Amino acid sequence: MIERIKIKNFKSLKNVDLSLSNLTVLTGLNGSGKSSLIQSLLLLRQSLKNMDKNNVGLILQDGELISLGSGKDVFYQYAGKEEMIEFEILANDNIFKWCFKYAPNSDRLTTSEESHSTQLSSVNLFNKNFQYLNTEHISPQVSYKKSEFQVVKNRNIGIKGEYVAHYLSEYGLSEKIQDSDLLHPEANSNSLIHQADAWISEISPGAKLIAEDVKSLDMVRLAIKYETKDGFTNEIKPINTGFGISYVLPVVVAILKAHKDNILIIENPESHLHPKAQSIIGKMAAYAAQTGVHLFIETHSDHVLNGIRVAVKNEKLSKENLKIFYFDRVLNSTEQYSNIEEIRIDKNGELSSYPKGFLDEWNEQLMKLI
Repeated sequence: MIERIKIKNFKSLKNVDLSLSNLTVLTGLNGSGKSSLIQSLLLLRQSLKNMDKNNVGLILQDGELISLGSGKDVFYQYAGKEEMIEFEILANDNIFKWCFKYAPNSDRLTTSEESHSTQLSSVNLFNKNFQYLNTEHISPQVSYKKSEFQVVKNRNIGIKGEYVAHYLSEYGLSEKIQDSDLLHPEANSNSLIHQADAWISEISPGAKLIAEDVKSLDMVRLAIKYETKDGFTNEIKPINTGFGISYVLPVVVAILKAHKDNILIIENPESHLHPKAQSIIGKMAAYAAQTGVHLFIETHSDHVLNGIRVAVKNEKLSKENLKIFYFDRVLNSTEQYSNIEEIRIDKNGELSSYPKGFLDEWNEQLMKLI
């Protein structure tokens, strides 16, 4: 697990040093640097396997995970031109450090640092124990494409959740959820498909998932039906159920399929979801973290955070396994950069501080109505 990360001169992250935990929650106003921290992890992952082979450096454009442009787009604009972008991570009692030279017009930033290739394979950020879900989940489809490489070889559902239907058709019944904290008490069994059904039913009551491999078309059919007093409704295509279920399904499956020491990065899991559903995702993330999964959650949702806080109070997540960081910007006459404040939590779910802009919008609007 990554226990600590240091970043220097990357976008708005002038000089950052963060101690991490099983569940690391990034929150704050738009444009405050949350995504930049996530991007630093993604850039290192998509670059290092090529670096080990060809020493091509930091891949900024047309990477398998993200594309950010050229050097001038990612270099902290108030740094000296002789300075470098620096990343350092502490993982499994090993320290890894990379320094990348500034090249404003290049989409590859070179490094003279050692690649640490022999040790990196043991770090979850750099091996197969990795799943990333970005904010742009695949929209509802009539049918979903397959990927033997991503699903069967890498056990991955894609960065947009585009292979979640294939994953469910392939492993829905055979893959079992072993960690008792994540087992839903209303599920028919501990199989992945039944557990996904049960958690989705908390979000959309009575929902049952159907994932069927249509081999003749090399596609997967996904459908939903709802429980009634006498059985179930007819099957409903995802395109006729709105965005909510299609958006949250990859999040639910990604959390359920993650094992101890896996790393899971999720951006804005609350999108398209009712507040209750958002709190359920927070609860699931907390339960998974307690089993040893390493999660990064970037969120703007009070409800996701409150779901996590309730899990701490209910002793489903120890406070030592949670880190909350609030991001804002420092603006002065000479420069601007991200300021990151750690917000601690006690065993009752109470937070150590409430900076302006953090969990205060409800009260702000309510006061205008009084």
